[in-house]
Amino acid sequence: MQDYLEANKGRFLDELLDLLRIPSVSADSKFKGDVRKAAKFVRESLEKAGADVAEIHETKGHPIVYGEKIVDASKPTVLIYGHYDVQPADPYELWTSPPFEPVIKDEKIYARGSADDKGQFFMHVKAFEAMMATNSLPCNVKFMIEGEEEVGSDNLGNFVAENREKLKADVILISDTAMIANDVPSIDTGLRGLSYVEVEVTGPNRDLHSGVYGGAVANPINALAKMIASLHDENGHITIPNFYDDVIELSAEERAMLEAAPFELEEYKSDLAIEDVQGEAGYTTRERASIRPTLDCNGIWGGYIGEGAKTVLPSKAYAKISMRLVPNQDWNKITELFSKHFLSIAPKSVTVTVTPHHGGQPYLTPLESAAYKAAEAALAESFGKKPVPTRGGGSIPIVALFEKELGLKTVLMGFGLDSDSIHSPNEHYGLFNFYKGIETIPLFFKHFAELSK
Repeated sequence: MQDYLEANKGRFLDELLDLLRIPSVSADSKFKGDVRKAAKFVRESLEKAGADVAEIHETKGHPIVYGEKIVDASKPTVLIYGHYDVQPADPYELWTSPPFEPVIKDEKIYARGSADDKGQFFMHVKAFEAMMATNSLPCNVKFMIEGEEEVGSDNLGNFVAENREKLKADVILISDTAMIANDVPSIDTGLRGLSYVEVEVTGPNRDLHSGVYGGAVANPINALAKMIASLHDENGHITIPNFYDDVIELSAEERAMLEAAPFELEEYKSDLAIEDVQGEAGYTTRERASIRPTLDCNGIWGGYIGEGAKTVLPSKAYAKISMRLVPNQDWNKITELFSKHFLSIAPKSVTVTVTPHHGGQPYLTPLESAAYKAAEAALAESFGKKPVPTRGGGSIPIVALFEKELGLKTVLMGFGLDSDSIHSPNEHYGLFNFYKGIETIPLFFKHFAELSK
């Protein structure tokens, strides 16, 4: 196996770079053709790697790529999930190299989607190829690689519900998360949920002259800014009534276990070029970003933002707001609580509309399962040290959906780093991480087959 990986590592990288050159931005309709081109690339890659089935399934949005190799129906089956769509690359001017012209610099691949999630799911395709080429695939394997993860996976639920038999497996394996460091392997044991909304605040029926009307008529931008600012108190707590009702507090022992993982606050601040951190009182920086719910404004706009000055009192202002949720919080309930509260705090001088976009439930991985133990053993074998259990701060909404529709647990065995700048300009993914993933994934299959007996 190792000889095959070493002999083909250059080709593996070249193929990934070809995939990264495809601007498969699912959120922007002008890239629709490129999204489909990426789906075709994934299907062809699975076919070349040795899949007996490699097909594109149409949805109301972007297609889903499915592949499988059944070596023996009596053996366990691993279902690999990933996504070939990527975040928009804007603002392009902040990239040091074009986002869809990958470059390798300082042993890292710089390109949109390199870490999230093309580089990570493609490790599974190449690991599968290596196991097929060396006749060492110990389990059945299925692939479900979608093209709408970055826009909420709106059509994945229907696909899963309509294809339960096709997707029948023993566990789902996902690499779309990060580990602590290249010399500190870790496994995410949980994910936060998500509620994402857009708000619109309307004042007068048209833009007004700020000299003629300013001070007498409500400015929607001012009103929106005050409303958003009121959503946190001085201790960093979210002020929406009943927001924390369903939050399960971790025990002192659980918190201590999570805090045992290496973390240097000064390095954290230095990497982000900030003087200090902030957040909910009573919790550490790492806890605030993993085991606690949050509310953040992701975008805000209105009025005149062009060059120079325009003394306008705008008619409308907008914001996009996301809430990360922890286990036992329901995203539908939280969305409803937010909407009710945000409407209630609006001054009478404006009208407010709240439009939910998408969301997903939080998730916890059982640590005693054969699949988790297989991931633990695989990482320990490839890195030479036992991985640390961590909680992920991000959200993969479809993980809870998989459990509901397929009755399957998920193992989150990611190889990225928090410093990979995903969703930001200059996203990158380490060559070490890419190759280490390809090396480790076959070990997961080996241990899972043994532990499943």
